[in-house]
Amino acid sequence: MHAATYHTQPPPAVQGHADPLYTSVGHLLSRACSNTCSTAAQAFAQLVQPTARFQLALDALLPILDSPRSEVSVSFSPCLIYKLPQRILVAYILYSLYAPHPIAINPFKSVLFDTFTKERNVAVQLAGEGKTSDSEQLVWVLWKVLRGEGDHLGPYPPNTLARESLPPKLRAGNLVLDEEKVSLDSFSGDASYPSTSAHRKDHSKGEGLKSSKDVTVSPEEDEKTQLLSQGLTLLLAARERVLTLSEQRLLSPLIPQLTSPSMLASLDLPPIVAHNPTIATPLLVSLLTLPPSDASGAYLDVLAQLPPTLPTFDVLGRLLRDTTPVTDSITGGKVTVADVVRMEVLGPFIHQCILWIDHAEREEREGLISDDRFAKAVQNLCRFYNALLKLSVVDAASDADSAEIAHFALRNSRFEEANALYRVLASGKF
Repeated sequence: MHAATYHTQPPPAVQGHADPLYTSVGHLLSRACSNTCSTAAQAFAQLVQPTARFQLALDALLPILDSPRSEVSVSFSPCLIYKLPQRILVAYILYSLYAPHPIAINPFKSVLFDTFTKERNVAVQLAGEGKTSDSEQLVWVLWKVLRGEGDHLGPYPPNTLARESLPPKLRAGNLVLDEEKVSLDSFSGDASYPSTSAHRKDHSKGEGLKSSKDVTVSPEEDEKTQLLSQGLTLLLAARERVLTLSEQRLLSPLIPQLTSPSMLASLDLPPIVAHNPTIATPLLVSLLTLPPSDASGAYLDVLAQLPPTLPTFDVLGRLLRDTTPVTDSITGGKVTVADVVRMEVLGPFIHQCILWIDHAEREEREGLISDDRFAKAVQNLCRFYNALLKLSVVDAASDADSAEIAHFALRNSRFEEANALYRVLASGKF
């Protein structure tokens, strides 16, 4: 097996390479960051013949992994958003070339470890200065790969991994690898590969930083960090699929740590609600109990735009009964999650549900859809509102609460659920 030669600068052959294969790989790396890591790695494997992959990785991939960084980034610029996903993708491809074999026999593992050590040390130094490294996410990705967990990253696009904010426990300063476990010296006898230890010492001397080997982490702390990393992976997966019961049990107690600070954008919430409503409820509670910010308003706006489906009604119903205290964004006083959702979400949500149902009815009438989404939505919305009346969350005698839904129920009174709801609303007014 070959051993990787570490380049600190892009070799001239790559800077102006005329080989169409190198050009194709360059296009792949620039365009594949919105696809999942596993899809991009499969595309690379199909594009490059097995006999050419090692040399091409040396010439074209390693320079990207070790590409120059800006010193600090508080918020990603468009340039950094472009570069960081490529470096993450390259790290995954270097891992995937020799998967599913253990990382210990991957000829690029020493380079991956060197990059991890260098980027981690830079991030730790910048954190000490009150700054943030632009490669925190790359450090976490390399940490996962070098622990033999690179397959966990496969379902996620590099753009997503580069964009996610990491909880404090998964920041670079808390990610430590045991050099002996990674077995860096297993290929040190190859004359074509420079001494890894000497190479790492040169980096440390040049940057005046401590090696990660100097940091001692107890087995308990390492286990906690590993557990939090698994939770982060599951939270990302919750947007794509239904989590198993064991995965939900593992993730649920970690949600407060994964949302402080929040690593989710508001647009991540609808798929989580659709696939995993039992996870979405405590997740939203944690997000809404954070100090008031523009992000809190964005989460509430997304809630109001959710479609009238059973998972949505399940989540809204739970939130409307949640008594967790939160800080009111206007008065600064203490209210509950139920109060916030009742005042700021419920009315707009009912209005949007009615618009959604009216649109589905038009599409059904015009023959554009042939399923029963319109009928199901009417039935589910009426049952949901009837439950709110029984729980006294809304008042049937209040026009502000019930005027719109009463008109909707009357229009759709051919459905038993709508007819029953209208009778309850009418009896409450007279």
